Amino acid sequence: MRHSTDHILTSHVGSLPRPKSIESLLMPDGDNSAYLAALPAAVKEIVQTQRDVGLDACNDGELSKMGSWSGYIERRLAGYESKLLVAATGPEQADFPEYHAGRPRATGVPIPQMVCTGPISYIDTEIKRDVANLQAATEGLDPQDFFMCSVSPDNINYNPGGNEYYASDEEFIAANAKAMRGEYQAITDAGFTLQIDMPVQKFNFLRMNVEQFRRRLAGFVEILNDTLTGIPEEQVRVHICYGGGKQPHTGDIGLGDIIDLVLRLNVTAVSFDQNVRHEHEWHIFEDLKLPEGKMLMPGVVAHTTDVIEHPEVISERLVRLGRLVGRENLMAGTDCGLGGRVPREIAWAKFASMVEGARLATERLKS
Repeated sequence: MRHSTDHILTSHVGSLPRPKSIESLLMPDGDNSAYLAALPAAVKEIVQTQRDVGLDACNDGELSKMGSWSGYIERRLAGYESKLLVAATGPEQADFPEYHAGRPRATGVPIPQMVCTGPISYIDTEIKRDVANLQAATEGLDPQDFFMCSVSPDNINYNPGGNEYYASDEEFIAANAKAMRGEYQAITDAGFTLQIDMPVQKFNFLRMNVEQFRRRLAGFVEILNDTLTGIPEEQVRVHICYGGGKQPHTGDIGLGDIIDLVLRLNVTAVSFDQNVRHEHEWHIFEDLKLPEGKMLMPGVVAHTTDVIEHPEVISERLVRLGRLVGRENLMAGTDCGLGGRVPREIAWAKFASMVEGARLATERLKS
């Protein structure tokens, strides 16, 4: 992963709108042989589209993940089976009953979820395919300019009842971490940057207070750092956010409550969500010194609205933070993945605006 003294780098969280060439081939509950056959060409197309719009750090669009950003892992881990469980809920469901009426987390109706019923191990067939597709699409280019996303061990399943095998939550997460090491290693061995996705909105659904969640997160930081032993820190970044949903977000934990723990992770960059409720949190860095070698990747465009942020708005968001942490320690990003959340043409217009906003901010921070 690069630092740049020349300009503010641009990237995104991971998922991108599927190209039209493969969109109609996806059969979530059927035969996806045609989709998989078309995947290498589609990855090459999505890489080129990112480069054409001017993004610095690009990826494969997570096109191979035919389910959700995290649900894909069900096909890659042994020790799990699907069972019907009532989804965990948080205070937002109680505070806004009309808003949440009919949504899966508020109905109390069991839905299929991953449940650990035996020892967890990793099945590496699909990650080999994904790495090979991105390698082919980036042949002749520097792999430092590309990243791949992977779910964090504590986000594979956090619902009550999701673990029927391990004696404690800590043992369960540690087993997930040990298994995920294979995926993390495959990505970094190929020379790509590994992005570990760990949305912290689970604080809400776990019904913990801040102190309880901090203890859980501190334990996880130790587990993840141990898992990353031997993987170069400069090849790892982490994404934290408040989930991909359009919702009130009153149950979110504040960035200031956890950023000190997140910065202990053996990663170079931290991608974080600045959705409407959290935009003020840049003030945290007025008092908190960014550790040497760390980078921040604030979300400067949102996945929860089709409004295309003006380059001047994006520039202001970057300038105020850049003045605190240094332009070279900043990378413009998205709040969360745009794929499946905003229309294709809106997503690419957002990226174009972000690139222009980063250019404006670069010039302003030079003065």
